[in-house]
Amino acid sequence: MSDKLLVIGSSGQIGTELVLELRKIYGEKNVIASDIRSTSKKTLQNGPFELLDVMNEKKLFQIVKKHKITQVYLLAALLSARAEKNIELGWSLNMRSHSHVLDLAKEGFIKKIFWPSSIAVFGPNTPKKNTPQFTIMEPNTVYGISKLAGERWNEYYFNKFNVDVRSLRYPGLIGWRAKAGGGTTDYAVNIFHDAIQKQKYTCYLSKNTTLPMMYMPDAIEATIKLMESKSESITIRSSYNLSGVSFNPEEIANEISKHVPDFEIIYKQDYRQKIADSWPQSINDSYAKNDWNWQSKYDLKKMCTDMIKNLSTQYLNLVK
Repeated sequence: MSDKLLVIGSSGQIGTELVLELRKIYGEKNVIASDIRSTSKKTLQNGPFELLDVMNEKKLFQIVKKHKITQVYLLAALLSARAEKNIELGWSLNMRSHSHVLDLAKEGFIKKIFWPSSIAVFGPNTPKKNTPQFTIMEPNTVYGISKLAGERWNEYYFNKFNVDVRSLRYPGLIGWRAKAGGGTTDYAVNIFHDAIQKQKYTCYLSKNTTLPMMYMPDAIEATIKLMESKSESITIRSSYNLSGVSFNPEEIANEISKHVPDFEIIYKQDYRQKIADSWPQSINDSYAKNDWNWQSKYDLKKMCTDMIKNLSTQYLNLVK
């Protein structure tokens, strides 16, 4: 029997691209997209879609049974910046959705889970540079606290119930297919849109705030590579460190200026600066490299070139 995959949160920044890649591998009918709101036209046209509020445990179970789901990719979450403005929703959504899916696996209804963690699990006392897999973890945001709790539940369900759950600590993610989802690293997506449309961007972080980032093709490849790895090669059942490229707003602005010569960046810090200051500047992902041969492909220059090329085409098509 072929695997049937359910992607929860398919309308988001990751889901928009992950669904398309998974359908290339598993077949369009075998990857069910789902979200609390309608997804992109391309996703709807290429395969099945279910409207789902993941907090509705009964509806989730019905969809899993209806489609005979074997793998769940749980991407629904309230990200760092938005969760700070809605604490109760951030905690309940991020934790309940996770427990619903873990329990389905515990009861034998699904075989494998992907659940994303984040660099938000680290805190102000974590080593900033080359942050190791195992280190001090004292997150000071709702999002980070929920992700750290989720990591502990991952390992607990694996050890206690043999649930095959796999996870990555995503850095800030940058892609052109979907809008950013309310995270602290969103500036690294929005800066491209404003550069192309307005030749100007107002940044809410200081020019020298260095953070770990990753271009979306690398993130999608890492996700699929982890999920397709043999179970015995997965030695981390909480969540793997994942590294792409680290840079600050000034560095990405300088790179964008090579493509948009009149581009100007203005700095006006807000509450997200404090969140960013608590996070690492670079990540050590040696466990991912050793366990399942992970290697990122995009540096800052290559990423900027590809982003501007694709976004420029996208905006040109919108005008037509």
